[in-house]
Amino acid sequence: MSELLTDLQQFLAASPTPFHAVAEMSKRLEKVGFTQLLETDQWNLEKGGRYFTLRNGSSIVAWVMPQNRELVESGIRMVGAHTDSPCLKVKPQPELHKHGYHQLGVEVYGGVLLNPWFDRDLSMAGRVSYLSKDGDRLNALVDFKKPVAVIPSLAIHLDREANSSRKINAQTFLPVILGQGEEKSDFKQLLAEQMRAEGNHSVEKVLDYEISLYDTQPPSLIGLSEEFLVSARLDNLLSCYMGLAALLEADTAEGALLVCNDHEEVGSMSAAGAQGPMLSQVIERMVPEAEARIRMINRSMMISADNAHGIHPNFADKHDANHGPLLNAGPVIKLNANQRYATNSETSALFRDLAMTEEVEVQAFVVRSDMGCGSTIGPITASELGVKTLDIGVPQFAMHSIREMAGAQDIQSLTRVLVKYFREHQV
Repeated sequence: MSELLTDLQQFLAASPTPFHAVAEMSKRLEKVGFTQLLETDQWNLEKGGRYFTLRNGSSIVAWVMPQNRELVESGIRMVGAHTDSPCLKVKPQPELHKHGYHQLGVEVYGGVLLNPWFDRDLSMAGRVSYLSKDGDRLNALVDFKKPVAVIPSLAIHLDREANSSRKINAQTFLPVILGQGEEKSDFKQLLAEQMRAEGNHSVEKVLDYEISLYDTQPPSLIGLSEEFLVSARLDNLLSCYMGLAALLEADTAEGALLVCNDHEEVGSMSAAGAQGPMLSQVIERMVPEAEARIRMINRSMMISADNAHGIHPNFADKHDANHGPLLNAGPVIKLNANQRYATNSETSALFRDLAMTEEVEVQAFVVRSDMGCGSTIGPITASELGVKTLDIGVPQFAMHSIREMAGAQDIQSLTRVLVKYFREHQV
């Protein structure tokens, strides 16, 4: 097992929600000398400076200022990904008490593959907003870590058509079981108790929360030769990790930037999403003068990194026969004639050239012509900034499931190409 894959598994385990993922990325950036800038402060960016900033605690932009060049002349080499994954989120008034069971009502976030959520050991994590004993309104992260909830399946004896025609009703099938008892539980009080158990003794009253359920089974390498990584949230924390690892490894990078936005799985239309102004506002502060900024953008490039659909051996007919990526056969360039992906021949050629220098094979994905195509932050960022953009990713199975699967070799290969990209002097 490579050091990269070991570190990746630790990152995934530490990141059950976008808030935790951004906190983990911030910790890793600070450890190697990046300085956090608050959006509310005045920025004084220095040549060679390494910085990062957050929004909503769930989106992050990290960058390296050039030491020997001006941004307007060199442009920025950007990598973009997203921090959120499809999941189940606890409702604002979630408490249910039926037949002696304590339950929580949940909402479906994003395009969740729901069947795999049944019969899993689930925990809860997220952000809590609260009043402190001093009367301050504060935010804190919480993570129960251990299994505390489950969604039991209905026995096949009571649903003989379960394997042929079962349809999941998100309102009635998905409330999770927390325990048993006669008294109705108070979820906010449960959160306050957990926060105190985690060492936060300043909690006086929980005001609100954003809590997600997640699978407690840790990431692991599987296969006879450990050729596959399986984990929750590979879409798209895997790309966040590869972008971060490449930025930190490319120690000679100048004018390199990583952005990881929240809310991609629900359309990106938020203050912290790719359709919001976060990235453009950071760039405006990097290059305040409008004409210089336009010149800089036209010398820049964005690589939108988001996983691709590998060809499933049991469902090969779901792919175009000439565009079915294989796991561990190289990163995938994603193309779509209708601009659901932002790749064009120029950006694709640059990536292929970089990959050749690193002796990395490259694959291509085009959806079947009779099927709809998903999208990424790539087209959104391209249209917001006017920057040339490429959509790529590692191929994976079980996208949007509670547990996904990717090729271990692909992860190492794409990270290597991204390091090369960040080290390039111009695009």
